[in-house]
Amino acid sequence: MHEVNEETIMGLIMAGGNAKSEAFEAIQTAKTGNFSEADHHLKLADEALVTAHNVQTELLTAEASGEHATISLLMVHAQDHLMNAITFRDLAGEVVAVYQRLAEVSAVTD
Repeated sequence: MHEVNEETIMGLIMAGGNAKSEAFEAIQTAKTGNFSEADHHLKLADEALVTAHNVQTELLTAEASGEHATISLLMVHAQDHLMNAITFRDLAGEVVAVYQRLAEVSAVTD
């Protein structure tokens, strides 16, 4: 068993938090009708998730190579935080699309 250092775990938490924050900002920006800015925030959320995915890939590769990690409560929290961020990002993309569609329909009926 090997210890996953706290810096790695905190990196997962930070990347998840950044992704969720950017996804939330995308929704807030879409409410104002600024869809290019909303898309920019969604892309930033995706970049944060790629960062987290790369860390997870390293951990999974080590595990597959026989280096079994010690599971801590902090690691469980990091994974939970990241999964929530992924879900929120997916939902934010849908919400932005709905706001955009509403704006298009509103523009046609005005």
